[in-house]
Amino acid sequence: MTKIAIWCRHDGDNIIGIGANIPWHISSDFKRFRRITEGQNIVCGQITYESFPNRTLPNRKIYVLTFDENYIVSAPENHFVVNNIRELKDFEEPLYICGGASIYKLFMQKQAPEIIIDSCFHGSLDPELNGAPVDISECIAKMQKDYRRISPDYDEDDITTTIWVKKGEFVPQEVLKHITLAIINQQKKD
Repeated sequence: MTKIAIWCRHDGDNIIGIGANIPWHISSDFKRFRRITEGQNIVCGQITYESFPNRTLPNRKIYVLTFDENYIVSAPENHFVVNNIRELKDFEEPLYICGGASIYKLFMQKQAPEIIIDSCFHGSLDPELNGAPVDISECIAKMQKDYRRISPDYDEDDITTTIWVKKGEFVPQEVLKHITLAIINQQKKD
């Protein structure tokens, strides 16, 4: 299995959310995320899962990491409850880690991803949103220490995306090819 963390953070303060909301709305960001994760297996926390429209994302298998053993997913044929990160240890296919902050931190500590897709939003946060800022600075510090950047900057609509690989890790080329094509071909397909 190859584990891939994918996030979009606010440049300068590493905020990925305000409460349960993404504090910006940029169509190309959502399209990039869709293109990278479509047809893939994703893992997210309960709050992130509940923020998805209709608690689903089409054409993906979703693994919801939660302490609630009785948690009910919206589509049991494609969505699965995971109560312990160790259950994913022997997962065979690529696994895309999609948040929230506690899930990123848990994976960075327990089962470090081989690849990080790091996107930075350079605009202003939505001032209308209420709630606590959701910060992933701890994950960014670990990325900058233990990973090496392997791509140029891909810029679009105030968002810069780069690909990072864990130092010393072998990464399957088909996974990198999928990610790179999903990022660089975005404008051609939309």
